[in-house]
Amino acid sequence: MRLLGIKIISCIVLLNFSIGHAQQTLQLSPDTLPPIKVDSLAFPIDTIPVVLQSTPPDTVPSKSVVVIKDTTSIPLTLKSNTFTPNPKKAVIYSAIFPGLGQIYNRKYWKLPIVYGGFIGFTYAISWNGRYYTDYSNAYKDIMDDDPATDSWKNFLPYGQDPETADQEWLKTVFKRRKDFYRRYRDLSIIGTVAMYAISILDAYVDAQLFDFDISSDLSLRVEPTIIKKTDYLANSFGVQCSISF
Repeated sequence: MRLLGIKIISCIVLLNFSIGHAQQTLQLSPDTLPPIKVDSLAFPIDTIPVVLQSTPPDTVPSKSVVVIKDTTSIPLTLKSNTFTPNPKKAVIYSAIFPGLGQIYNRKYWKLPIVYGGFIGFTYAISWNGRYYTDYSNAYKDIMDDDPATDSWKNFLPYGQDPETADQEWLKTVFKRRKDFYRRYRDLSIIGTVAMYAISILDAYVDAQLFDFDISSDLSLRVEPTIIKKTDYLANSFGVQCSISF
């Protein structure tokens, strides 16, 4: 009887030990998560609610279409780079300085003519003016009675004595040559002014007729014709000149 009681007590002790071991095993099983410790210094999660708009089921969401406009325009007509001078500018340039109008019109071959004319007239003014001054002074000196003014003696031939010179003849020669060189000096000045005006006129006409159509249609025809009878002439034959363009 005593042995039976010891066996029962041993069974109860083993049963309690098994139950305790099973509970410990269930608490440390891999299916259970260990408690998470929250860091007291961590920032709190933003609790601002986000409102999401839901599209109604019967409305179709619109898609934004971005249209890029092409700013590059194709010209309908090609610009012509053909140079066409302005007649007003050609006149102004030529008036400022001779030859600038021809340079503006791109007629460079006319520059030697323009500048050659001005150089020639300038030399003519200087040459005639110098001789006019010499003969004019000589004529004034020989006409007065002041012996200190004797520039006329420079025109005598080498070795001739002024006392034996024919002063009346010299007065006539000095006066004629003075008038001669004065006349051509004045004509040279007029020629220079005319050359200046012609250069301006040439620049204007050249710019005005720069794009004038000159084709093979321009022709001069010379042909015989019959001149009709008039009150003064009978029927006659003649030559007719016609220009077609």
